Amino acid sequence: MELMQWLTDTMAGEFTLTVLVSMIPVVELRGGIPFGVAAGLPVWAAFLAAVIGNLIPVPFIIVYIRRIFQWMRRHMPKLNRMVDALERKAHLKGRRVSKYKYLGLALFVAIPLPGTGAWTGSLAAAFLDMPLRKAIPSVVAGVLAAGMAISILTYGVVNLF
Repeated sequence: MELMQWLTDTMAGEFTLTVLVSMIPVVELRGGIPFGVAAGLPVWAAFLAAVIGNLIPVPFIIVYIRRIFQWMRRHMPKLNRMVDALERKAHLKGRRVSKYKYLGLALFVAIPLPGTGAWTGSLAAAFLDMPLRKAIPSVVAGVLAAGMAISILTYGVVNLF
């Protein structure tokens, strides 16, 4: 109860905004944690908000991305080049992941670099036909590991100043 009271009394807006920022592709948790800390959240609250935000799109990507791409090809042909590029990226990243399956997916998502993360990992899982119930724990583990790494880096940088 104490956590919820603190959030509603002091930082609910910053927490919510950090969740939303962490849902954005490319930015994800890697940008969400520093954003949350810069907005005034403690590192642990920024971590929590960023993890929540980063994980919200994951099941939808894994389950629906292929159908969304098919719909986009049919109804928005001008976006075919973008869809092709995203599919190529998923297949390319999927090759790296497929060798080690679910452990590979977790490690791929955990690497806190551009081009990795929950969005790309979920995209790769969808194109590798990984079942949702097996892919989700791998993505969650990767997001938690990346979140810890980014939190430690953010905490260290903040304490330098």
